[in-house]
Amino acid sequence: MPTTASAAPAFADVTTSDSALRRFLHGLPGVDAVGLEARAASLGTRSIKTTAKAYAIDLAISMIDLTTLEGADTPGKVRALAAKAVNPDPSDRTTPTTAAVCVYPDMVATAKEALRGSGVKVASVATAFPAGRAALPVKLADTRDAVAAGADEIDMVIDRGAFLAGNYMKVYEEIRAVKEASGEARLKVIFETGELSTYDNIRRASWLGMMAGADFIKTSTGKVAVNATPANTLLMLEAVRDFREQTGVQIGVKPAGGIRNTKEAIKFLVLVNETVGEDWLDNHWFRFGASSLLNDLLMQRQKLATGRYSGPDYVTVD
Repeated sequence: MPTTASAAPAFADVTTSDSALRRFLHGLPGVDAVGLEARAASLGTRSIKTTAKAYAIDLAISMIDLTTLEGADTPGKVRALAAKAVNPDPSDRTTPTTAAVCVYPDMVATAKEALRGSGVKVASVATAFPAGRAALPVKLADTRDAVAAGADEIDMVIDRGAFLAGNYMKVYEEIRAVKEASGEARLKVIFETGELSTYDNIRRASWLGMMAGADFIKTSTGKVAVNATPANTLLMLEAVRDFREQTGVQIGVKPAGGIRNTKEAIKFLVLVNETVGEDWLDNHWFRFGASSLLNDLLMQRQKLATGRYSGPDYVTVD
């Protein structure tokens, strides 16, 4: 299986200066917005047979980063979320666990203890999530605190202001620094695609993140109006495909925010299968940042098993 080893040596010349990095990023092929959106829409019309749907539902459950990122989070809420991640459907022990539980750094230790021995990862947002408006030493301290508390994965946000101002080297160096501070934890780099304005910027951000050492590239924080869409996710999937062709390094993709039901989740899995193939159809390489999605997946799973929909009290309300 391809690894997430650093691809930095392959881009040593590109990252020697801000001007060289800018030339590379602006030299990437422009995105045909109409074509991109048309392809994403056409893939979303693929019909899925019942047996394939059952497989897709279980796969989607196993790819969810079950998340709570609220100011009112308590240890009790995090423990309850962890219990749901480990055992999403108490009436059916064949239901897969989710991939991870994602929390703020101060809740990592609570989540780690609650998930001990389960195989479910602990992910933590860091780097002054969700705005990313903090000095680099603060972002690195945030990251180190999360890792010290036991985080298996770090979800960082890029400095969108620096990116949009064309200060690509600053963004690159911050990602490199956070990657180093993350140690053995896998790093997901969040672009907040809804704030990047253009598909060309999303493509540039994807390559910038991958060159800087991201293990995953992630669409959004889920905290803005426009989050994951089929089109921006397709564009990022094309980027990781092309990156692996050039470097041999495989990078994961995580659409986050706005994916609320089984039908939408399956459309995203079709995008993965048709764009990058089976190598990415695994929670090591593809995740959903969509906690409310889990409830619908569970109800659709029961419908396939029993032939009827559950009552409104069947699943917990997050």
